[in-house]
Amino acid sequence: MVASVRIEINGKSYEVPADVTVLEACNRAGVYVPTLCNHPRLEPTGACRVCVIEVEGARNLQPACVTKVQDGMKIKTNTSRVTNAVKFNLALLLSRHPKDCMTCDVNGRCEFQDLIYLYDVQDIFPSEVRAVPKDLSSPAVVRDLEKCVVCGRCVRACSELQGMDIYSMVDRGYETLPQTAFEMPLYETDCIGCGQCSAFCPVGAITENVNIRRVLEELEKHDKVLVVQTAPATRVALGEEFGMEVGSISTGKMVAALRRLGFDYVFDTNFAADLTIMEEGSEFLERLKKGGPFPMFTSCCPAWINLAEKLYPQFLKNLSSAKSPHQMLGAVIKSYFAKKINVPPEKIFVVSIMPCTAKKDDITRPQHMVNGVPAVDVVLTTRELGRLIKMRKIPYASLPEENYDDPLGESTGAAAIFGATGGVMEAALRTAYELGLGKPLPRIEFTNVRGLEGIKEATIDFDGKQLKVAVAHGGANVRRLLDKITRGEVYYDFVEIMACPGGCIGGGGQPKSLDKDVLIKRMEAIYTIDERSVLRKSHENPSIKKLYEEFLEHPLSHVSHELLHTTYVDRSRKKVSQAAQI
Repeated sequence: MVASVRIEINGKSYEVPADVTVLEACNRAGVYVPTLCNHPRLEPTGACRVCVIEVEGARNLQPACVTKVQDGMKIKTNTSRVTNAVKFNLALLLSRHPKDCMTCDVNGRCEFQDLIYLYDVQDIFPSEVRAVPKDLSSPAVVRDLEKCVVCGRCVRACSELQGMDIYSMVDRGYETLPQTAFEMPLYETDCIGCGQCSAFCPVGAITENVNIRRVLEELEKHDKVLVVQTAPATRVALGEEFGMEVGSISTGKMVAALRRLGFDYVFDTNFAADLTIMEEGSEFLERLKKGGPFPMFTSCCPAWINLAEKLYPQFLKNLSSAKSPHQMLGAVIKSYFAKKINVPPEKIFVVSIMPCTAKKDDITRPQHMVNGVPAVDVVLTTRELGRLIKMRKIPYASLPEENYDDPLGESTGAAAIFGATGGVMEAALRTAYELGLGKPLPRIEFTNVRGLEGIKEATIDFDGKQLKVAVAHGGANVRRLLDKITRGEVYYDFVEIMACPGGCIGGGGQPKSLDKDVLIKRMEAIYTIDERSVLRKSHENPSIKKLYEEFLEHPLSHVSHELLHTTYVDRSRKKVSQAAQI
């Protein structure tokens, strides 16, 4: 049991746990303290000095985010000394910030902008905006460091959560900026495109590579068949962009909004998640018969694919050859569906709504071309879709619930749980067990692969054979697991990897949130969808069965391999340097 202490905040007495910071104590008491560098899911650093408070007996103002409470501590958050210090620090930051809010991609969702307005900060210092060129090298994210407020969140997210250390603070004092090694373009580093830096950036210094305008152009021209698909994790997060509670399920409203934007067909990536399970599950059964190679790794996370190709090429042979679900659906749309509606694939424009910035990178891979055209033309993040709906003045919260279009809109509960860490593993096991053994599962839920523990392990009884499986999410956890496997310290038959914390629900393109429990709430919503589903196993989806009967023949068929499977490339620095010498 955690001991408690009694403190005083603005003259009122509170009892709080002894191990919390002043900022946490104020949050518990409902007392507002402004923050900029602090984020509840990252280690505090006290860098920005926006959260300063007065502590009786202390000579200087203290940063609330790194100051621990003490018994009898008397805290003041609203004195003129505190307010003047906050305004002064914000004014200094404003003097180095461009005044292009009207055209900034995070206008209206910028934490810095909110603080400037809240404290009525004026331009009291000469403007000295840094002359830093934009980094447009990555298809996933864009860096515009002229807008940087030096909060360090991107550095900490990339290091603490992802274990990638792509950024570090360079120079000192006034000139400090988060930069890549040798200021290399982001795409030339080991960046995996996960976008966690953009999700944690409080301003517009790092954003997803925004494609809203291209989609608007296609909607205006409308000279093609416009098709949109939505990922599992989007339906439990999009509502946050419109003030709904974290974890709200708004699937039907999202479908309705997409129709009102002007799309001709609204399909569900969950359909292709079921398709992925059929292919990936069958591939796992084939490996069991042939004796490997093991472990087999899941392949639906493009940031993980980037990580494997760049840093762990020794595991490329272990990756499932199955494409990610949205690429599978794009391929089916531009082949099977194109024939159904008698339209050439080049006359179909496919947009994927994804929680993921790495999917923007994923669609540039030449391996994903179908009939000479990209399977997916544009990826919009959940955040981008929220902004697009607002731009078109669509009243999201009051929209009716609408259903996806047939035949590529039907899915199972197994597909829904793809959005959470452990979901792909659980969905695959549900199908592989019944297809491989020809008998029903004794229990449909594999709860030992659920939850937010960084690395989860389980042993599954597969008709007497004990299968060892593992699940890892968040780059730092993933790298720890891969290093253990590399050193031969552990053995697994099947491993699910998700690069983002929590899996897709915590993707780099999801709505930004200062709720420390955001991943738990979104995960609970994902499993609620599964529990409410009539069909909960991918191989029971009648539309999937029909697709195989009419077009794909059977899992791992020649047609399936042509459309639904892919190859990987060693992009490690060693390989790249060798190629350069030839």
